[in-house]
Amino acid sequence: MSRQTHHPRRSLRLPTAGSSLVQLACAGLLGLAACLPAQAALFGDDEARKAILELRAKVDANRQSGDSALAELRRQQAEQSANSGRVVLELANQLEALRTELSQLRGQNEQLARDVTELQRQQKSTLNLVDDRLRSLEPVRVSQDGVDFTVLPREKAEFEAAMSALRAADFDKAADLYGQFMRRYPDSGYSPAALYWQGNARYASRDYKPAIDSYRALIAKVPNHARVPEAMLAIANCQQELKDAKAAKRTLEELFKSYPKSEAGIAARDRLARMQ
Repeated sequence: MSRQTHHPRRSLRLPTAGSSLVQLACAGLLGLAACLPAQAALFGDDEARKAILELRAKVDANRQSGDSALAELRRQQAEQSANSGRVVLELANQLEALRTELSQLRGQNEQLARDVTELQRQQKSTLNLVDDRLRSLEPVRVSQDGVDFTVLPREKAEFEAAMSALRAADFDKAADLYGQFMRRYPDSGYSPAALYWQGNARYASRDYKPAIDSYRALIAKVPNHARVPEAMLAIANCQQELKDAKAAKRTLEELFKSYPKSEAGIAARDRLARMQ
């Protein structure tokens, strides 16, 4: 009875690649290894070695093929991962660029809103200024000494400024302001009143001769004005202050003759009676 030698099965460790090619190679190797004792009994040692070498060559070839496939798979995975990383990075960059652009647009929008607000403010200010200028150019109707006429707003303001100085007893300033007014507005409806009150301001300052000039300018300019009788009486007062009694008497006689029923005319009559 022939002695049979039992060879224990050798477990071959294959790299865990998850590849179907590697699994096929391992299965083929295990199957051939199980048949080795029987083949060794049927063939000679040379043939057995040859078979083993062929088997090893096939296993090596299968292993190389599996390793190549695994390397290719890993390369593809790495490439896909790199591509995915580039895509993610590119998307992140685009998102950041959009955020920056949105922030800039918001800033520009806020600046535009401020500019619009400032333009509206300037426009309102300009319109108010134009309205003020138009109002300053629009004549206003006034009444002075029973006479109605129109004057410019600034003309009215300057006359009232002179009157304010007179009421404040600043007689020199008032006389000067009346003079400036008449030079600026020689044809103003305020001119007769300006001459009369200028004469009063000069009389209050004891400038009697300049006061007489103001009163006479009023009489020459508007002989029928309501202030003429009062101006003539004031001239007589200045003449008396200047110690010119004859001139004062002539002025009072002319006043009473021209305006006998006026208050100034009645005052002239009483004063003439006292002179006799």
